[in-house]
Amino acid sequence: MKKYFLIITFLLVGITAQSQILISLLLGDKLNSDGLEFGLETGFNWSNISNLDSSKSLATWNLGFYFDIRMKNQWYLYTGVLAKSNLGLHKLTTADLELLDATIYEEKGDYSQKMNYFLVPALAKYKFDNYMYVEGGPQFGLMYKSWIEYNSDEGGKEAKIKEFNKDMINKFDAGFTFGLGYNIGKGKGMTIGAKYYFGLIDVYKDISGTKNNSLFLKVNIPIGAGKKSESVKKNE
Repeated sequence: MKKYFLIITFLLVGITAQSQILISLLLGDKLNSDGLEFGLETGFNWSNISNLDSSKSLATWNLGFYFDIRMKNQWYLYTGVLAKSNLGLHKLTTADLELLDATIYEEKGDYSQKMNYFLVPALAKYKFDNYMYVEGGPQFGLMYKSWIEYNSDEGGKEAKIKEFNKDMINKFDAGFTFGLGYNIGKGKGMTIGAKYYFGLIDVYKDISGTKNNSLFLKVNIPIGAGKKSESVKKNE
């Protein structure tokens, strides 16, 4: 019963994620306060899957929203949803394709495993006085689409074929994330950072040792925080 509850929860989060991003653009200044920062997270990530033959990272971009919630003194809880986020592996080898029972085409080309996830971090963050921060904690994922993508441009002809393999892959992913960053607005503006994710659950149901791991470079953009600061100054 608990499993089905989690599935429904993640599904509802994912369906509403894009609308919440739009809402954040309209209401971000009302959500930001001294104890809460709300905004958009975007950036790139380079991911791969352990225990497969290929070691080429898959590069994709991310988009979502975040909450930075003050807990005590300089400790915060960082959470939110990356609604547009891919994990996977690039340039699968013949051995990988055979292991995954994927179609191998006659024309030469590149094969990639791509998976769409809703990613939800729950990180403890410590902010230093010099505007640097460190963070760490669990991250959860819900996979909602997965496919092996074949791309070829042999003989002047371009081909792109998707072979969906969602049934082979565990819907849930979980692991730990550690990162650091810097607030370039001296506590009131954009934050740049990097974090690394170590998955603990097998990606493929019947292939042990296949874990997601990914390096994220991110930019956090608070919505309306600057407007709130200006209004406070005027009141003073």
